Amino acid sequence: MDSLTSHVSIRKFKNEPVPEELISQLLISGIRASTTGNMQWYSIIVTSEPVLKAELAKLHYNQSAAVTAPVIITFCADIYRFSQWCVINNAKPGYDNFISFFNAAVDAILVAQNFCIAAENAGLGICYLGTVTYNAADIVKLLVLPEMVVPVASVALGWPVNIPELTDRLPLDVVIHNNRYKVYTSEEISKAYKEKENLDSSRNFVRENNKERLAQVFTDIRYNKKDNEYFSARFLDAIRSQGFDI
Repeated sequence: MDSLTSHVSIRKFKNEPVPEELISQLLISGIRASTTGNMQWYSIIVTSEPVLKAELAKLHYNQSAAVTAPVIITFCADIYRFSQWCVINNAKPGYDNFISFFNAAVDAILVAQNFCIAAENAGLGICYLGTVTYNAADIVKLLVLPEMVVPVASVALGWPVNIPELTDRLPLDVVIHNNRYKVYTSEEISKAYKEKENLDSSRNFVRENNKERLAQVFTDIRYNKKDNEYFSARFLDAIRSQGFDI
């Protein structure tokens, strides 16, 4: 519990390698995660070769975590391997559909989170790179992923330069619903986000972006509708190009 409740994202890493043996041990912990039908519809690409990692970092917009981490690990929804096993055993796979892709993506993300918890428990730092879905098609090409394999989560891994303070989270009673979903009133929602809005970092965020409210920074700047639609289309194209009928 201490490892989980002390999690922070690390965005700057020491220029020190992570031993391959340690990474292997962490990956063993990772693949013990729950998996749909025990089919393990995922593959994991460990990238540490400097030139290739630099190319991969470019596809993550050269953000600090991707550039300074000695290792980038890409977790992929992978139905290729399982489908090939079916074919060579005279079984006809029918997994080129949305539900199968979704289950494979969940499998991969569960493995990623198991891996990250194990890594942090070993003293390493991690940072999820949300940009993996933005440039999925380019990552497919760079990592030479076959059909039915799609990157869904990327993690920068290394030894932290420092440990930042914990970031804020909403109060537990805001995100937990007992038995059935409770629809909150506007007043309750405003109260739930009040602490986040009053943080010095949030106030600076609003001021730097010339907005009136913190919510406007998210809707107008960070995750605006135009960008969301653009990257949604790109990711869907990448998924379809990899053989999924979605």
